[in-house]
Amino acid sequence: MELIKINGNSYYIPSGTNIGVYTFKNKNCILIDTGINNTSAKKVQEALLNNNLHPKYIINTHSHLDHCGGNNYFLNNYPGCSVYTSLKEKIFMENPELMPYALFSSYAAKEINKSTTSMNVDVILDYGINKINEEKIEIISLKGHSMEHIGIITPDRVCYLGDSIFSEEIMKKYPFPYLYNIEESLNTLEYIKNIDADYFMVSHAKSIYSKEEIIYLANINIKNIETYINQCLELLEQPLTREELLESISLLNEINLNFNEYYLNLGSLSAFIAYLYNKLLIQYSTEDGKLYYYRK
Repeated sequence: MELIKINGNSYYIPSGTNIGVYTFKNKNCILIDTGINNTSAKKVQEALLNNNLHPKYIINTHSHLDHCGGNNYFLNNYPGCSVYTSLKEKIFMENPELMPYALFSSYAAKEINKSTTSMNVDVILDYGINKINEEKIEIISLKGHSMEHIGIITPDRVCYLGDSIFSEEIMKKYPFPYLYNIEESLNTLEYIKNIDADYFMVSHAKSIYSKEEIIYLANINIKNIETYINQCLELLEQPLTREELLESISLLNEINLNFNEYYLNLGSLSAFIAYLYNKLLIQYSTEDGKLYYYRK
């Protein structure tokens, strides 16, 4: 892995989950996310050591394991390192059983219950300007992919977006996006188009985006979500259970699912159902122990 400059003191380390890095004059730095596990964290550490950088702060955009799974490695190897995130993401990070519970609706099967290690969070970030090592770091709300996903804007006008927006290559690989809240996701994507920054890092992307490019990408993300909203409405012209609706979505879009992916997609589909139901676009009925949804 290598450290690549974006602008000023703002860098990133390309990886399966791109890692943001903001450097200080004393060679301390902020890590924005840490990767999925100790192996990925060690590779990030190599890039930092090659540039004489010392991780002093970690800001997690959200609590999904591929973004905070390396936290404990850095905390164990760099005493005094502090972890920052939003209030609700802190709850999930410190209670790793919550995400599997949310997906499985109970204590989860072992394929889903992958992490049992809690990750301590030291500081809950406020929205707006936060002073970290006397630098002004702006924290913005990017809810939708997770309960309280945040973004980070550095003084160099670099915005780290995490998973609040997906690259085109990710949407091709995983066409049905994992989203916690559809309405908040759509609001966030509209908000991203108006962020006052010059450079944008997306966690799963092969390049840094300009202002014009991120607007284009946001529109593609919005269109993708709208495609699935419309598909759900078309399919629900006839009553379907949630599982039958997932089956139809998967067949229509040629999505092959393993055990874990099935529950991830079922969770995301639940977000679409909630969106449509709360918008009064669909209704439900129960019959013979099954709950059916249908278009109003």
